[in-house]
Amino acid sequence: MNSVPAIQGIAPGKLDQILKPGYQLCKEDVIWILEFIKKKVAEEDPNLAGLSQPQLLRSFRYFTEIAMMLIHRKNGFDQEADRLKRWLCEAAYGPIE
Repeated sequence: MNSVPAIQGIAPGKLDQILKPGYQLCKEDVIWILEFIKKKVAEEDPNLAGLSQPQLLRSFRYFTEIAMMLIHRKNGFDQEADRLKRWLCEAAYGPIE
């Protein structure tokens, strides 16, 4: 995963912990990341201006995929944790290389 987030200022310890392969995701963690990203967009974080349009669109796509998953999922994310973590990383960091 990227070591330098596209959106600066994200609490690296918390995000790193959430995205670790063995970490058990919970709904509150996912909401925390989405809220943080929403806040940075609303504040018009200058680091977002340096992202390409395709990168912004990919990040938005994953942000919305995660939000829709939260809306439709009633229980945990155990079976989809790896995919959800990839989406969270894409939404917060940009493309994974």
